[in-house]
Amino acid sequence: MKAELQKNVIDTFKELNYKLASFSETELNTVPFEGSWTAGQVIQHLIMGCSGFPEMCAGKTEKKSGKPDQKVKDIEALFFNYDLKMKSPEAIIPSDITYNKNTLTLSLLKIEKELLNVSETYDLTLTCLDSEVPGFGKFTIYEWVSFALIHIQRHLNQLQAIGKVVIEK
Repeated sequence: MKAELQKNVIDTFKELNYKLASFSETELNTVPFEGSWTAGQVIQHLIMGCSGFPEMCAGKTEKKSGKPDQKVKDIEALFFNYDLKMKSPEAIIPSDITYNKNTLTLSLLKIEKELLNVSETYDLTLTCLDSEVPGFGKFTIYEWVSFALIHIQRHLNQLQAIGKVVIEK
């Protein structure tokens, strides 16, 4: 379970970094269409949403019965339904500013390292008691890391769509 999760972290961040690299500084900060975030804002949203895992996992936890990946299929079903338009929680809405590609890249590298460290050093079957996702309740550490990766994968689809509009051919 641990090795598979770590491979998923590496593969997901490799794809995300590759996608980020495909945007120029200008393209990164270009609004593709009305009502959309820029690619930079999408990446910043992911940074905000995937930060703080070491602190959360070091908080209150408990062993619960059930499978440690019990909620992953439900998370995937929701996040991989691209017909569903989701509204971001206020706490992870990115600012409408000009984003720096290098700064975003460094932040992503830090988060990747943190998620790899969490998946290596913590008992993935423990349930985190200090945080939860509305509609899902409390997650195991395995589910939290999976949630972050599924969240990234959903937005990779969005970055692909933004790239089709703003990247000069």
